[in-house]
Amino acid sequence: MVKIIGAGFGRTGTASMKAALEYLGFAPCYHMFEVIAQPERAKDWDRALDGAVDDWETVLGGFESTVDWPGCTFWRELMDFYPDAKVLLTVRDPERWYDSVFNTIYQFVQEPPADDDFSLKMRPTIERMIWNGTFDGRFDDREHAIKVFEAHNAAVQEAVPADRLLVYKVGEGWDRLCEFLEVPVPDEPFPHVNDSGSIRDLVEKTQREGKFTSPFES
Repeated sequence: MVKIIGAGFGRTGTASMKAALEYLGFAPCYHMFEVIAQPERAKDWDRALDGAVDDWETVLGGFESTVDWPGCTFWRELMDFYPDAKVLLTVRDPERWYDSVFNTIYQFVQEPPADDDFSLKMRPTIERMIWNGTFDGRFDDREHAIKVFEAHNAAVQEAVPADRLLVYKVGEGWDRLCEFLEVPVPDEPFPHVNDSGSIRDLVEKTQREGKFTSPFES
């Protein structure tokens, strides 16, 4: 049963947040890495895009938290289905966020598709959901993409009751997060993963190993 709904877009510290939430006991946490590791999961999100998911446990059963895409696209639906779940909105300076996405995952998906499960099963769904859906096929229009990002964050903050929402900026550390989740603050440093320069290595490692490896496991 999902207890934490991540409403923040990718490249707002979501890989680090996944590792943090799992370390705090909200594991496993559903991130885009789940779809990268198991591309057959893309069919679940095709159903969601078609409005054909009534029971979100058929998609997220066994997971205690979500962050990143594809879950953040359906934050409203997840809020309704999991009324006791808290909502975590990871945010970042909009200009730096755009640069990060443009220089990493957007460039990654601009490459010619390979003949593998990632490209055949997952890539069409992600293009439909994110690049042609959320960003209207206009992500390369910087002003438009940033407006979409800001509008999304504003909509979450307007819709979610204050006692159910934490707006979290990259680099804040454990304290506010643990207070919000009502768990003890760990002695371990807050995890920091998925630097811009290492995203390709991280994706390839996830595909190869069939899972995301938390820095607490390495």
